[in-house]
This record gives sequence, C-alpha cells and structure tokens, in this order.
Amino acid sequence: MSIIGRNRQPFTLKQKISTVGVCLLSIHLIGCAGAARKPLSLRAAYSPPLQALIGPPVTIAAAGDIACDPSDRHFNGGRGTENSCQMRATSDVILRIHPSAVLALGDTQYEHGRLSEFLMSYDPTWGRFKNITYPAIGNHEYWTANAAGYFAYFGARAGPLGKAYYSYEISSWHLIALNSDCAHVGGCGFGSPQERWLQNDLQNHVGQCILAYWHHARFSSGLHGSNRAYLPFWKDLYQAGADLVLAGHDHDYEAFAPQDPKGHFDSKRGIREFVVGTGGKSHFRSYRFLPLRRYHDPNSELENSNTFGVLRLELYSNGFAWRFEPFGGKFTDSGTGLCHSFTP
Repeated sequence: MSIIGRNRQPFTLKQKISTVGVCLLSIHLIGCAGAARKPLSLRAAYSPPLQALIGPPVTIAAAGDIACDPSDRHFNGGRGTENSCQMRATSDVILRIHPSAVLALGDTQYEHGRLSEFLMSYDPTWGRFKNITYPAIGNHEYWTANAAGYFAYFGARAGPLGKAYYSYEISSWHLIALNSDCAHVGGCGFGSPQERWLQNDLQNHVGQCILAYWHHARFSSGLHGSNRAYLPFWKDLYQAGADLVLAGHDHDYEAFAPQDPKGHFDSKRGIREFVVGTGGKSHFRSYRFLPLRRYHDPNSELENSNTFGVLRLELYSNGFAWRFEPFGGKFTDSGTGLCHSFTP
C-alpha cells in the first residue's frame, strides 16, 4: 500500500510503521488511496489568538453517549471497567471544570432509556448537573416508547414533550438543541415541522454567536459515518451564520475544520463541528483514512477513539475557545475561533 506523506513523497505503510509507529502515522498522514487531506498545521491559519477574544467567557461542558445500562456486564456497581461504563469518571471531569451549563449530546442513558435506568446510572453521575443540563435526545432514548423515560427524567429541561427541540440563551450566545431522530418528529428535511421551526428561530437571532447540537453527526469518520439527513439543518445554520455544531452517536472525539453544507472547507463562513461521543459508554473505532465517501472527510482535523472525556467550551462575546478534557490518558485538543458576526 502506497501513501502520500507530508512532503508529498510516497512511502509504504510497512516503511512508515517501522520508522514512526502507528500513532504518529495517523497524525502526519495527509492522504490515503489518492485522496488528499489538509495538514493539521493549517488550523492556525483560521484560529485567532486567545487575546483577540473578548471576555469574560462562560464555560460549558459537552459530551454524549454517556451512561451504561445497569444490567451491562461492565457496569461494575457504577464504577465501570477500563473501556466501558465510565460515566462517573467523565462526570468527575465536569466537577473539576465547574461549568455554567452542561450539554448532554444524546444517548444519555443506555440501553432503553427507561426511567429506572436513568435513576440507577445517569442520575448518580451526570445527574449531579441536572439543574444546569440542556439535553439533546438520542436514538437509545426512543428504545422506550415515545422516549417516555427521557421526558420523565429531564422534565421541562428536555424541551416540548414529543418534540425535544428547543433554543435558549447563554450570555450573548444563542444555543439550539435539535432532534435528529427524524422519524419521531415528522422528519428533518426541508419543510418538515422541525426545519421550519429552526428557520424561524434563526431569523429571530440574527447577529448572535450561534451553537447548535444534536445526536447524530452530519460529518463523522466513526462507525456510523457522515449522514446527509442533516443537510437541511446545516444549510439553515450556514445561511444564518452559525458558528458551532456538536454531535455524538459515534463513540469517539473528532474535530472538523469549518465546512459549508456540502462539506467543503470554508474558513470564512463555514461551521466547525465536534463529535464528542466520549461521555463514558464505550469506544468505537475510527475509519478516518478509509477511501470511502461515508468516512473519508477531507476536513477532519483530529480524531481519537480511545479516550473518555468532555469538550470544554469557553464562550466569549465574539468567539470561543475549546479544549478536550480527558479522563485518564494523554490525549487532548484545543483551539479558538471567532464568531461569524464578528468576522470582517
């Protein structure tokens, strides 16, 4: 197998592994099977210095794919095992951060999202932040009819009963929680009830910094891959000048460069997406360098599939800073961005 290196010279996979190891290989590759990628070093070209951000910031923490079923063989009395059921450990990371808000990015409670499961697993861990949590609904919540356990547990914090999409303000930012389980809310396509609601909501918040989040990722190199079902969401957000999208579903961390609705790199108006399915349930493998359209996104900047943790976001009045806060391990990621409404 021949691969293109950072200096554009081909090398074999066997040669590269023998010289730098598999871990460094995944960081320094810019292409696979003939499909080119941007080097990670380009991130600095569209990331402002921290000094350019106007504070003080508001801190939020976010992750999805969180609490194991109490009957899971890895539950271990709520303590989990090395690679599964680490919801207590990630909730301890949140305690250390002391955020003003917590965004739970769906699949908050496995396997069926029953109220009894929430009370035994999610509640003693992430439930410690229930009064500052703004959840997005995931597919596992719907394993109980009408997501009854989810709505019963979160109550008004889950948004309108049966819809689970809503918006709110944190400081000068406008945040939007959407429901990506399209079949349960009349679809996610153009003209659907939720998409029309989103358009109207965005029209009422022109000129603000905007963060949207839902469970299933529009772009992902993880097990489930990218999903075009959320193109209407992305297009509406892009046209409104939104800045950030957060998602889960794939149990890994992945950061994307700013992209337009079709997945083209756009440093001027593009939306930066983070997949943060690292809340504790388990790890999924990444397929980031497979030459398959579903997985091979040229704007994937960084991915990690073996670290639990949460995304820490500092929301400034004109931009944002992020840092992936891990539980255990040495992996992290950080950077900055300006809101489009403050970009010349």
